Amino acid sequence: MKGGKSKSESKRADPKLSVNKKGSASTKAGKATTKKGKAAKDPNKPKRPASAFFVFMEEFRKQFNKDHPDNKSVSAVGKAAGAKWKSMSDAEKAPYVAKADKRKVDYEKNMKAYNKRQAEGATAAEDEVESEKSVSEVNDDEDGDEDGSEEEDDDE
Repeated sequence: MKGGKSKSESKRADPKLSVNKKGSASTKAGKATTKKGKAAKDPNKPKRPASAFFVFMEEFRKQFNKDHPDNKSVSAVGKAAGAKWKSMSDAEKAPYVAKADKRKVDYEKNMKAYNKRQAEGATAAEDEVESEKSVSEVNDDEDGDEDGSEEEDDDE
């Protein structure tokens, strides 16, 4: 039988489908609540600063790629950097720690400014809610006018 299923195949598939339906109903409900619970990310929010290790990694990657131009593996670079970082003394790590601390201070300043803008924007956003509604209503009216103009053209 081309394209058709025999009775035995369809009987075997039914229990699997019923199990999947039960499982999918619970997972769909779970996913829906997590999506609603998450807030959208703000692209203007400052990124967290890199730790001392990642500041070290920036320089280490450049040097490692110069020394090993044939290496295409990201994991090899990470493993080599981790091994070197562990073997370094606190005195050798100090410049990277200092850079990371400087970036952290800059991040905190940026976050304060960002939070201040958010607080000011929240009050302004409440005022703009009405104007946004009126814009959508205006757009709806314009769409209706376009349809009406076509009808007027037909009448003439």
